[in-house]
Amino acid sequence: MEVQGRIKLIGDTQTFGNNGFRKREIVVTTEEQYPQHIMVEFVQDKTDLLNNYQVGQQVKISINLRGREWVNPQGETKYFNSIQGWRIEALQGEGANGDLPPVPPMEAFEPAGDLNEDEHDDLPF
Repeated sequence: MEVQGRIKLIGDTQTFGNNGFRKREIVVTTEEQYPQHIMVEFVQDKTDLLNNYQVGQQVKISINLRGREWVNPQGETKYFNSIQGWRIEALQGEGANGDLPPVPPMEAFEPAGDLNEDEHDDLPF
């Protein structure tokens, strides 16, 4: 699965326990009608993948959904979900898939001059 969006936040690497478990979180805001702020965690050696990215950058993150079961001291079973990233890549805007050539800026085009209503229709039908 994948999540695409703009980086809103990149957390610091956190270390837990005696075995040195490492985790780093990133929040990506999707760009859709109702934007979502999705938190993705990178663990162990994958935390270093975030070093080359900055807030505001467009990215695509490959993810796995993880689920855990935990029984609390009162004997109640609780379930937790997490989104774990394993690859991240920068996107170059809307033409990021490489299918479209880059478009020159609007200033590179001249405005249309003297259009005559009678002469503008050159369609063959």
